[in-house]
Amino acid sequence: MAYIIRRLLLMIPTLFGIILLNFLIVQIAPGGPVEQMIAKLQGISTSATERFSGGGNDGTATQMMQQQLTGSGASGGAGKYRGAQGLDPAFIADLEKQFGFDKPLGERFFLMMKNYLMFDFGQSYFRDRGVVDLVFEKMPVSISLGLWTTLLVYMISIPLGIRKAVRDGSAFDIWTSGVIIAGYAIPGFLFAIFLIVVFAGGKYFDVFPLRGLVSENWEELSWPRRILDYLWHMTLPVLSMVISGFAGLTILTKNSFMEEINKQYVLTARAKGLPERKILYSHVFRNAMLVVIAGFPAALMGIFLTGSPLIETIFSLDGLGLLGFESALNRDYPVMFGTLYIFTLLGFLIKLISDLTMTWVDPRIDFNAQGAR
Repeated sequence: MAYIIRRLLLMIPTLFGIILLNFLIVQIAPGGPVEQMIAKLQGISTSATERFSGGGNDGTATQMMQQQLTGSGASGGAGKYRGAQGLDPAFIADLEKQFGFDKPLGERFFLMMKNYLMFDFGQSYFRDRGVVDLVFEKMPVSISLGLWTTLLVYMISIPLGIRKAVRDGSAFDIWTSGVIIAGYAIPGFLFAIFLIVVFAGGKYFDVFPLRGLVSENWEELSWPRRILDYLWHMTLPVLSMVISGFAGLTILTKNSFMEEINKQYVLTARAKGLPERKILYSHVFRNAMLVVIAGFPAALMGIFLTGSPLIETIFSLDGLGLLGFESALNRDYPVMFGTLYIFTLLGFLIKLISDLTMTWVDPRIDFNAQGAR
């Protein structure tokens, strides 16, 4: 319990530091939300002006925007923003107030952190939606991809890694190593394109759907057919993410088992005449799996944060990865920092769960004792 409390307390300054570092980096980067809006308005984008005026169709508001862009006697006092020359400084001030840039940098950061502690992530700059609403709307797609991919990766990698360790140097080990190297070398997005070309009507077969999480008539289907339809849509995206995910975990599992198999306690167990299967799964498995379990949080979060954006884009899956990618491009700061805060907090909690799982697998591990030293 003391270890859990200590880890929970350590999360607070760590989370604070991560958000602070990213906040400062983003402030330095050019192309902030004010510049983004100016660029859209300079192109006389009707959608942008509607978004700025609250999403309405008021022609007067749009006309006023265009009058501001023509200069209307402006002195161009907004030189700190690229492309803002000739715009009325009052108009720029209104934009800054809308996005919260009328406040000092430190005040904006601590106000943001205060709201985040209350899980108030604010509104998206450009989507006219709450950040929490957007996250919950996109979460089912990313959860589906992450959980199915992680499940399949572990189901493939652990048995395969154990078998490669037991049959080290055999033809099976050499052949499967070639497959693993190929899987590791092929990027997930490239394999996704290959699957589309071959199996999604690209050139050869039209077996799987090309886009979406479910079919358009999903609501009209019976529950068994809904499940099948969902799995049918998830097949190609999940395979695309599994192909590069299983390679590293398989090698890690094999190396962990090889290291344990060569230890003295295994030789002693064999000398006592214990069956090889009992030695492998009653003694070696428990020790070798510690490293694999310790890597679970990184594997899961890596699938969410690294693999999902590209796969979601290719298969038109509107999930958290694509949301974060588009928010970074558009400098949608509430969505950027809100998702960063949520993902970081989830990563810390998953890591804590992983440590507790390690103590469950091997009760000899005592994190409290390690912390005491």
